[in-house]
Amino acid sequence: MSELEPDDLLPSERMRNQALEGDVTQIHRGHQYADEGDTFTIDGTTFEVTDVTERRLGELTDEDARAEGMDDLEGYRRMLEHTHENFEWDDDSEVVRHRFERR
Repeated sequence: MSELEPDDLLPSERMRNQALEGDVTQIHRGHQYADEGDTFTIDGTTFEVTDVTERRLGELTDEDARAEGMDDLEGYRRMLEHTHENFEWDDDSEVVRHRFERR
């Protein structure tokens, strides 16, 4: 277990603020950035990574999108395309889900 920099896992200020508000409880990334049991702190609030799971983009649901602060999967897809240059959604692309909760 280790202490992470919050921006390593949650790369945008919007997501860090939404985590503090309880609106973001997970993030999918292209690579594994944390292990279960790792912690990070945002503005004095500590979070613990509770689950790290490999998945494919095609497995994501509206529920996953809402856990990442988006309204639905289509909005999540649009956000990824806007945020990442040359991003193309491929249902078979592998991603890593990092779930976390307040400690």
